[in-house]
Amino acid sequence: MSISEKDLRVRFAPSPTGALHVGGARTALYNWLAARHSGGKLVLRIEDTDLERSTEANVRQIIEALEWLELDWDEGPLSQVARAPEHAAALQRLLDSGAAYHDAATADDVRAWKNEHGAGKGYRGIPDPDGSGAVRLRVPADGDTVVDDLIRGEVRFPNASQDDFVIARADGSVLYNFAVAVDDAEMGITEVIRGDDHLSNTPKQLLVLGALGVEPPRYAHVPLLHGPDGKKLSKRHGAASVQELREAGYLASAVRNYVALLGWGPGDDETLLDTAELIARFRPEDVGRSSAVFDEKKLRWMNGRYMREMDLDRYTEAVATFEGRKVDERLRVACMIAQEKAQTLAEVWPLIRFLFEEPVEDEKAWRKTMKDHATSALTSAREALAGLESFEAAGVEAALEPIPERLNLKPGKVYQPIRVAITGTTVSPGIFESVAALGKVETLDRIDSALRRLATAPEPAA
Repeated sequence: MSISEKDLRVRFAPSPTGALHVGGARTALYNWLAARHSGGKLVLRIEDTDLERSTEANVRQIIEALEWLELDWDEGPLSQVARAPEHAAALQRLLDSGAAYHDAATADDVRAWKNEHGAGKGYRGIPDPDGSGAVRLRVPADGDTVVDDLIRGEVRFPNASQDDFVIARADGSVLYNFAVAVDDAEMGITEVIRGDDHLSNTPKQLLVLGALGVEPPRYAHVPLLHGPDGKKLSKRHGAASVQELREAGYLASAVRNYVALLGWGPGDDETLLDTAELIARFRPEDVGRSSAVFDEKKLRWMNGRYMREMDLDRYTEAVATFEGRKVDERLRVACMIAQEKAQTLAEVWPLIRFLFEEPVEDEKAWRKTMKDHATSALTSAREALAGLESFEAAGVEAALEPIPERLNLKPGKVYQPIRVAITGTTVSPGIFESVAALGKVETLDRIDSALRRLATAPEPAA
């Protein structure tokens, strides 16, 4: 079945046991892109059978993460637990047909059998006429169960080494591989795009689908994400969940772009792809077989590109939303001078805080910068700025630019004391833009305050 057909139906089926991991977000994105590329449907199914860990709060976290990423769905969210009646009906059909049976063996009996026969031979149970044991699916004694994978190609699993596996407990509650297969069948799922940690589950699900007489979906098992050290992605590599990326100040558009490229590419060197381009060019079968590396440094670079290319109104609105502030002209001016420097939304406020609050002096920055040349640099700067009528950035630059040569100092020896005096730190947007945005009165007041401090305190050694 081609993924370009209009009747394509895919599903994203997370287990709500915690925040949405970056790997899970990539699975959701790939399913969403496949559906939108083909004009098909995406089903959101919550696999909440782990009753202890599957909480409403975790479900909400997943939905909020998908909404932030702007990944919508056409059906759902559907609860797997709520489908217990459908699972029970399918289980009874298999029992009635003889494709499944209650096993009379105890857990100790099964362990003893496996110890005797070894791991290479599949266990076959003992049908229980009283129907009181766990329910097992009958697995063929010979042949292979074949996964025709869109990414990995044909993968074979010998039936002889596969157990008659349990699909329901003695109390009738069904197990994961049975519930997933039934849900995929009854929801009409045509392609299953998921992480390759599920590949080992696929032959069991195919056997269930075969026993139910249902045509199986096509599978695409995506290699798992690794960190730069080659190990499975985790918190030690930085932000590992969508929530953490959002809180760190990344843009949803940049995250979508970067995550889409983790294992897939458009076939050229282009890396900045908007959503429309991703939809037009994405095909699951083009995903590579090797594990992709999630590198937050590369994400920061891409996010910085996205931020610099935003128009000022959208940029200001994004900063205001992230910081919980209202959009006004002062914030707009502040964002204008910070846009070229910040790589995440979280980096913007530290750069522009000095425009809204009295600077909190960084003592380390003060000691490093305010050395024996600082007084003459600040005095000269104050004199030059005090004489300006227009306080635009170009005028500020023209007034300050001659000072380094006149004092026989490198530019940094002049500009860094000014920066520390007006911002409290050694990091800010461009010094001329920063001075202009702060305004003449406040700039001169802060320089005067720094000069008073220098006059009353022992100067650090040069």
